[in-house]
Amino acid sequence: MKLSEAEKNKLKQQVLLSMSYVEKLTLSKRPEEIEGELYGDIWPAVNAHLNTQAHNHAELVEQLGVMRFGHRPKVADTFCGGGSIPFEAARLGCDVYASDLNPIACMLTWGALNIIGADETTREEITAAQRQVAEAVDDEITALGIEHDAQGNRAKAYLYCLETHCPETGWRVPMAPSWVISKTRNICAKLVPNPQAKCFDIEIVRDASTDEMKASGKGTVQAGYLEYTLDGELHRTAIKTLRGDYKKSSGGTGNRLRLWEKSDFTPRPDDIFLERLYCIQWTCSEYDAIKDKTISRTEFRSVTVADLKREAQVEAIVEAQLADWQTQGWVPDMAIEPGYNTDQPIHERGWTHWHHLFNARQLLLHALYFKHRTPEDYIFNAKSLDWNSRIGNWMNQWEKTNNVFYNQALNTFYNYGTRCFTSHEAGRSFGFANSQISNVEKTINNQEACKIDDEYDIFVTDPPYADAVHYHEITEFFIAWLRKNPPEPFKDWTWDSRRALAIKGDGEEFRRNMVDTYTAMADHMPDNGLQIIMFTHQDSGVWADMTNIVWAAGLQVTAAWYIATETTSELKKGGYVQGTVLLVLRKRDGNESAYQDELVQEIREEVQSQIETLIGLNQSQKHNNRDENLFSDADLQMAGYAAALRVLTAYAKIDGMDMTQEALRPKQKGQKTLVDDIIALSVQIANEFLVPEGLDAKIWEKLTNAERFYLKMLELEAEGLTKLDNYQNFAKAFKLSEYDNLMHSVKPNNARLKSAIEFARSEFSGSEFGESPARALLYALMSLQQGKDSEEVMANLRDNVVDYLKQREVLAAVSQYLGKQLAQRSEEASAARVLNGLIRNEKVAGR
Repeated sequence: MKLSEAEKNKLKQQVLLSMSYVEKLTLSKRPEEIEGELYGDIWPAVNAHLNTQAHNHAELVEQLGVMRFGHRPKVADTFCGGGSIPFEAARLGCDVYASDLNPIACMLTWGALNIIGADETTREEITAAQRQVAEAVDDEITALGIEHDAQGNRAKAYLYCLETHCPETGWRVPMAPSWVISKTRNICAKLVPNPQAKCFDIEIVRDASTDEMKASGKGTVQAGYLEYTLDGELHRTAIKTLRGDYKKSSGGTGNRLRLWEKSDFTPRPDDIFLERLYCIQWTCSEYDAIKDKTISRTEFRSVTVADLKREAQVEAIVEAQLADWQTQGWVPDMAIEPGYNTDQPIHERGWTHWHHLFNARQLLLHALYFKHRTPEDYIFNAKSLDWNSRIGNWMNQWEKTNNVFYNQALNTFYNYGTRCFTSHEAGRSFGFANSQISNVEKTINNQEACKIDDEYDIFVTDPPYADAVHYHEITEFFIAWLRKNPPEPFKDWTWDSRRALAIKGDGEEFRRNMVDTYTAMADHMPDNGLQIIMFTHQDSGVWADMTNIVWAAGLQVTAAWYIATETTSELKKGGYVQGTVLLVLRKRDGNESAYQDELVQEIREEVQSQIETLIGLNQSQKHNNRDENLFSDADLQMAGYAAALRVLTAYAKIDGMDMTQEALRPKQKGQKTLVDDIIALSVQIANEFLVPEGLDAKIWEKLTNAERFYLKMLELEAEGLTKLDNYQNFAKAFKLSEYDNLMHSVKPNNARLKSAIEFARSEFSGSEFGESPARALLYALMSLQQGKDSEEVMANLRDNVVDYLKQREVLAAVSQYLGKQLAQRSEEASAARVLNGLIRNEKVAGR
C-alpha cells in the first residue's frame, strides 16, 4: 500500500523531528546547510522506505548506513558510562560497541541494552525471576521475625541517629540537624531529659502543634556544632572538637576517632560517635467498616523494649554470619582506599571498610538479596544499595530515605533511615522502563578507552574533563559489593576501579591519555567516518587542551552543534551552562596553512555567526511568549569556544608551525601558547555579545572588563541569582584575576557586589575598576545619597573621570542602566536617576 504525497510529507517531518543526534550528524552539516542539501543526500532512501508498509527507524538507519558505509552503521562509545549513547544507537538500529574502564559503567550499559531493551518474552522472564528472589527473601525475613511486632504489624522504616557524650556535662546527647519526622503529618521527635541515666529519652509526637514542629526543626546539630539546652542552659561544642581534629605534620587533618576494624558493623561502647534507634515506621492493617474492607496505613512510634530485643537479634545474626557472608561475596570485605571523595567517611566516622556504610539491618537484607541473586538482580541490587545505606538521609517531606548519590559524593549524616523489606522492595520495583531494541550486534568491553580492536563508522563520546566527577572513587561503593563471584555476563571483567588508569580531567597526563584515545578512534574509523564529542565546559584552558587533543589525533572539527540540554528555570539562568556543544570531527584532509593575523577575522566571523544563532533562538523563544532563555550567557561563551575550535583545527600549520607536533609537545606550567592566545581571542569576541539588557552594544564595547563584570553581575543580582559560582564564572569570562575588591559578600549561596555606599572612598586607584568611569559614578551616587549638593557632585565627577567630555556618553548610559537595575536598592536607584538627569542636562562649554 502506497502513501499519498500529503501522508509522505507529514511522515517526512516526523522523521526529521525525531532523528537522533547520530542520524543528523552523519550529514556533518550546519543547521542552515541542511535544508538545501538534505533532500539530495538522504531523502531518496527515505522516499524508497516510505513507499513500503514498514516505517521504523531501524530499517531506515540500516538503509542509510548501506548508502554511506556499505553496511549497517557501527557506532562506538569508549566512555560509555551509564550506556545512554549505545542504547539510543542500538534502538535506532545501529550495531554498537561500548567500553569503559569502570565495571559499574559496563554493567549499567549491559542493563540498558539487555533489560531496558529486552523483548517482551525476556522482560516477562526477568520480572518472574525478580518475584522469585523477592519471595525467597521475604520468607527468610518473616521466619526470623525481625520486622513484625506482636500484633503482626510490619515495619516499613527504622530511623537512627548518632549519639555522643557532651564534654561539658557528660550527658549522652542524640545528634540530628532536625527532629522533624513527617512534615506532611506533623510528626516529630521530642528529647526528654533523663537525669538518672544522664541521657535523653526520645518520644514521638503525633499531631504536633505549630510551635512543636518549629522547635523540632532545630536539632542538636547546627552549623557544625553540637547544641542543646539542659536545665535552661545552652551547651555548644564544635563537632571538630568532639572528633579531636588536628593538623598532621605531614599535611592533612587527623582526629581521635577510632578506625573501625573489618569485623565491625556497629560502634563500640567507648567510641566518640554511638548510634541509636529512635523511631520506627509501622504498616498497620485495620478493618474499615464504611468501606467494608481492610486497609493499610502507616504510623510512627517510639521505640519499645520489644523493638530493642529484635534489634539485638539482628545484630547477633550479623555478628555470627558476617565473616561467612564476606567469604561468599554477599557482603563486602573491601577496604576503603583514601582519595578525594573516599577520605570523607574515614575522617568523619572512622569507617575503613565499605560494609561500615551499612548497619546491621541493611547488611542482613542486602546479604539475603545477594544470596538469591540473578544476573539482572546484580543491577537491581546495585540500585537498592544506593537507597538503603547509613549515608542515605531521611527525607521528612516524603517519609522515606534518600538515595546515597543524590549528588556525587559520600556524605555522612547524623541521622538516617533504613528501609525494611517492603519499602526496600519497592525501590527495586518490577516496573522497569522498557524500549525493545531490534536485532543488532551489541559488544561491551571493560577496558581502557584507547584499546579498540575493530573498525567503527561513528564514535560518539562524552569524555571526562577538568572538574569531572571522581567516578573511579565513588563507584567503589558498588564495586565492593559486586566484585566477588559476578554472574556469567560480567565474570570476565576486572572488578576494580583501577584508579591509576582512570583518565583524570586535567594536567599533562590528561592531555596525553586523551590524545591516545582519540588517535585510536581515528585509526579505527574509515575515511568517511566521524566522531561526535559531547563537551560542556566554561574554562578556556580546557578548550585549549581540547583543541590540542583534536590536532594531535589528526582530526578536525567540521561542525559544532549547540543543543539545549537542561530544563530551564530560574536556577539555571545567569552563569549556569544550559546546553552542550556537540563537536563533529572528521579525519583532517589536506595540509592547509594560515597565519595568526589572518585567522583573527575568520574566527571573529565564525564566533559572531554562532552566537547570533543562539541569540536568535532566545529571541524566538520570547516571541513565543516564553520568558526564559534557551541559552544563558555562559552558553554564549562556550559557543564562542566551539566556533573558534572549528576554524583552528581546519589548519595543519599556523605561522609555519606544524600544529600536530606542537599539540604533542608537553606544556610547561604557566606557559601561554598560540592556542591559548587564540582561544582567549574567542572569549573576548564572545564577551562583546554578553551585553546586559538596557545597555547599548556600542557603550558595552567602550567599557573595561572590570566595568563589564560589575554591570553584568548587577543584572544577575536583579534576577535574584546570588550564587558565588556565577561571579567566579563571569570573572573568568571577563579575564579578571581578582574581583574580591568588588564584593560585599562571597558566601557560596549569598554573594553580592558592593553598593555605592559600601565602596565609600575605597578602590579609587591601583585597579582597572578603581580608575574607571563606573567607579566615579558610584562615588557620585554615594555623595547624592549623603545629601551633597548636586553642583559639588558633578564637579567631583568631572574631576574623577579622565577625558570627561569623551566619557560623557558612557556615563549617561551607565547611570541610566543603574537607575533601572538597582531596584533592590531603591535609594541608590533614585540617586542614579537623578545623576543621569544631571549628566544629560548639564551645560557643557562650547556646545
